[in-house]
Amino acid sequence: MNPFECKPQKADKIFTSWNKVLVKPYDKNTVDPYTRLRVILMSGTEFESVRFSHAFTRHCANNDVRRRLAFMRRGEQIQQKRVAGLKPANESILEHTIGYEQLAVDLTANLALSEKNSYVKKQLDFALLEDFDHLYRYADLMELEKGGDPAKLVGNYTEIMPGRPTVAEYRHPYDDVNFYINCHLNDVKTKLNVNIITAAEQQTMNFYMNVGNLYASPLGRKLYNEIAMIEEQHVTGYGCLKDPTATFWENLLMNEYTECYLYYSCFMDEKDERIKKIWEMHFEEEVAHLHEAAELLKTYEGKVWQQVFPDGGAFPELLKFRSQKEYIREVLKSVRLTGVEEGWEELAKVPDGFRYFGYNSHINGNVNTVGTHLVIDKAISQFQKDYRLQNKEHPVRVLADRTQDNVDVGRVKGK
Repeated sequence: MNPFECKPQKADKIFTSWNKVLVKPYDKNTVDPYTRLRVILMSGTEFESVRFSHAFTRHCANNDVRRRLAFMRRGEQIQQKRVAGLKPANESILEHTIGYEQLAVDLTANLALSEKNSYVKKQLDFALLEDFDHLYRYADLMELEKGGDPAKLVGNYTEIMPGRPTVAEYRHPYDDVNFYINCHLNDVKTKLNVNIITAAEQQTMNFYMNVGNLYASPLGRKLYNEIAMIEEQHVTGYGCLKDPTATFWENLLMNEYTECYLYYSCFMDEKDERIKKIWEMHFEEEVAHLHEAAELLKTYEGKVWQQVFPDGGAFPELLKFRSQKEYIREVLKSVRLTGVEEGWEELAKVPDGFRYFGYNSHINGNVNTVGTHLVIDKAISQFQKDYRLQNKEHPVRVLADRTQDNVDVGRVKGK
């Protein structure tokens, strides 16, 4: 499939009445977990498109361009509201959060497996270990508060057990800044992967920032705020991978191409026939946006779209949500890695005076009082063991004990 070769529909066809925007939500009790993940993914993708378009407008003095951006942005807003409307009102904040973290885990794993750039892959694997741990801690909160069934929410796709303990994830801000990748020297799949994961993590960070103060229990509020800070670190790391030398026009074209790619991937992979039609409709609408972006690139920057997509514009291998339990288990063996400048290093090899230790100690304070530890400690106290969903024993021996939350691995040298 090459979206540049598709005949675009009239751009204003996307404007429609509210009864065609506010669609029927999915049934949270019967929805396939990966359908829920696609809804979260595409809502975040639309958020990123709107965010970028507003930033572009605020850096552009030409009102003719601003009008065309506003026209496209209004269409993106309609799409976002239709996608967001698929979430049912009776799906709680915590239930939706389990979906966010399952998305972070399985999306990252699937992207990492397709990634050819070793540096980008290392960042994906590194953050994957942390999102995996977040899923585990939110699941234990759900079990404590009887707020739902984590196993039912994730299906048979994703295991739930500790990753790099969240208390070990707080690094000095300097060490979440990565090198950027040259967009002209990397293939389209790498550029897509960076675009997709940055938008997804940005959406997760925004979600936690918005709902953290709405959560009812003090323990839940602590958990959301603490994990939201890690999502900030992830957005910094992933965002730094994007090429800052790419122009606004090139980025606009790449964003629209990313949306086309994702909607087409969702369409091809979706099991729910009703929602499948929405993905198809949005793909067709995004093709119109893509062609508009190509025209703007040519008019205002004198470039043709082939200069941004020298391989011809055909989609690479589509994104398919598939269970990656064994891959994740292999990645889990790297829980003792930490960030060092623009790279990663085993904690045991980091000098004792490195800034990580002072920063992490300062942020956590008494590690036994932080929410991400307390949620597991309370679960063990109440149920005699933590909540997990695993096919076999944890691949990291020090994290296999279900009667004690390990707050040292990846944080204390020699542990």
